[in-house]
Amino acid sequence: MGIFGNAFSGWHLLLILAVVVLLFGAAKLPALAKSVGQSVRILRSETKDSASEPGRSTDETTETGRPDTTTSTT
Repeated sequence: MGIFGNAFSGWHLLLILAVVVLLFGAAKLPALAKSVGQSVRILRSETKDSASEPGRSTDETTETGRPDTTTSTT
C-alpha cells in the first residue's frame, strides 16, 4: 500500500506530475517548491510556538469565557 492507499498507482502520479509541469513550466517548479517549503517551515514554527505556551488562548476571551469586546480591531 502506498502513500495514498489504493487510490493512486505510479502511473497516476506520473500523469499528475506531467500535468503540473505543463501548467507551470519546468522553470517555475523550483520556485514553487521553495515557496511551499518556506510556508511549511513557517507553519511548523508557529504551531511549535503556540504549543510551547500552554496558557495562551487561541481567541481573545475574558475570565468569564465571553469574547473580549474591549479590544479594537482597527
